[in-house]
Amino acid sequence: MDDISETPALLPAEAPAPGSPYRVLARKYRPSSFDDLIGHGAMVRTLSNAFESGRIAQGWMLTGVRGVGKTTTARILARALNYELPGKVERPTVDLREEGVHCRAIMEGRHVDVIEMDAASHTGVGDVREIIEAARYKPATARYKVYIIDEVHMLSTQAFNALLKTLEEPPEHVKFVFATTEIRKVPITVLSRCQRFDLRRIDTGLLGAHLKHIAEAEKVEVEPEAIALVARAAEGSARDALTILDQAIAYGDGAVTAESVRSMLGLADRGRVIDLFESIMKGDVAAALAELSDQYDTGADPAVVLSDLAAFVHLVTRLKHVPAMSEDPALTEGERVRGRAFADALSVRVLSRAWQILLKGIAEVQAAPRALPAAEMVLVRLAYAADLPTPDEALRQLREGIGGSGAPAPGPSGGGSGGGSGGAQGAARGGGFDRPVRTEAPRAQQQPAEAPTMALASFADVIGLCAERREIGLKIALERDVHLVRFEDGRIEFNPAPTASPTLAGDLGRKLTQWTGRRWIVAVSRDAGEETVQARRDAARRTLVDDARADPVVSAILRRFPGAEIVDVRMPGDPALPMTADATGDLPPSGDYPLDPSADWLEPDWVPSDFDDD
Repeated sequence: MDDISETPALLPAEAPAPGSPYRVLARKYRPSSFDDLIGHGAMVRTLSNAFESGRIAQGWMLTGVRGVGKTTTARILARALNYELPGKVERPTVDLREEGVHCRAIMEGRHVDVIEMDAASHTGVGDVREIIEAARYKPATARYKVYIIDEVHMLSTQAFNALLKTLEEPPEHVKFVFATTEIRKVPITVLSRCQRFDLRRIDTGLLGAHLKHIAEAEKVEVEPEAIALVARAAEGSARDALTILDQAIAYGDGAVTAESVRSMLGLADRGRVIDLFESIMKGDVAAALAELSDQYDTGADPAVVLSDLAAFVHLVTRLKHVPAMSEDPALTEGERVRGRAFADALSVRVLSRAWQILLKGIAEVQAAPRALPAAEMVLVRLAYAADLPTPDEALRQLREGIGGSGAPAPGPSGGGSGGGSGGAQGAARGGGFDRPVRTEAPRAQQQPAEAPTMALASFADVIGLCAERREIGLKIALERDVHLVRFEDGRIEFNPAPTASPTLAGDLGRKLTQWTGRRWIVAVSRDAGEETVQARRDAARRTLVDDARADPVVSAILRRFPGAEIVDVRMPGDPALPMTADATGDLPPSGDYPLDPSADWLEPDWVPSDFDDD
């Protein structure tokens, strides 16, 4: 079946005889042909073309999660290899619309030439040796002798090694079909000898259509929302979906409703999960805790509630980036409409933070001795963090003075107000809910009184102004990261060093405009520009140190005291720091001591020869 969006007309292999034991849906509606498989169109197309052209491999490796049809596909493949209709079909084919000579025995697992082995209970080299010995003999009645080894990754290393030669060059009448859920545990030497097919999880919408078709065949009334719940709970596994549906039919006494499925699985109502999410995003902690408590009283597991919240956060995030997702038939009407509204109103920052908190919170609830209090604490944490700024945003707000006085905005309230009052906090309506958001205070509150007009004659004046205004970070950046290209009063062009902040030009222009009382233009240029102030300062210092080292007196001192080094050079007339402790009891750094040959401690009659060879 090439089009995986189609749902096959599944019918049980045969009508149960009166008084026969009940067969569960997973066995009753087990696919018996490639047309019955759902969700595996790529594999079916590959096998169909291979059979038509006669390019049939000696081995296949089927891998995927539980319940996607690995063993069933292996049996169908064995049936296709041995398909035979006397006088009509005498070769392998994927067209299995009519029942062949060997079909029923193969699908029921009792054909003498189709040997199924569970590697979990037959792991040793002795079991593989039996396969190797038996493979030499031709099939009894069928065209091929087919070995189906389930959970093949459970074989021992010795068993794998024993199988390699036969797998690479088997007799022409032998075929191997392997199935595994742990493909990484299968040696690469085995994988390289097989054609590999990855059976993916079945799409939720396709699985829901499949369940609806089976419910109609069983003459069972199933609500569409109940089908969606079952398909979502199955997580892409057809067997799990049929097992849950079977249980739901028994639970509801022949009628399957969404409420009965939720009660059976301990799920929260999707609409109530959305209500809980809305309360959290509004910062209404009291309403969120009341909703969680009510869901807990009706049988919902707190960990499952948080998992459903995380799933809804993921849905809203996907709807924000892929609006076409709202057309997914697996979504309920509430998820589609309200999810789209939340996607329009909430930022990615809020959604990603909610996801991270819930992801950690689920693990905390599962490990906690009391699940409900742990879940409540997660909701409180989520409500208070729903509208907090990220660290970089908080730093920028502090730097720019957002919020007027700089006091933090109040967090979510216990009631439904969704925030405090004042210039730094407001309420925004989006998607049918009120959410606290931070807004900028009026500019008159943010900016200090207008500074008098100030003129700057050089780039050095700019650096000095930064030091005067105690913008030490900006001063260091100007000295270290700026290659000056052009300077005019009101305009600066520079080439930034690789270590420069990408916001350096904007920060400098804004600060200068604020400090000088008139507009400054700060532009980034591609021209090389001058050396940085720091580079020039370091070069000058190296020159002074080299000159000092060449002085005869200093040279003699360095020879007299091995390991001594010149840490700073001060010219006569430079301000000298006193050699006394400061208020903290510490001496100034060694680099601040002047090297002055005329200092009092240098005796006048010292000459370089006094140190020679003493």
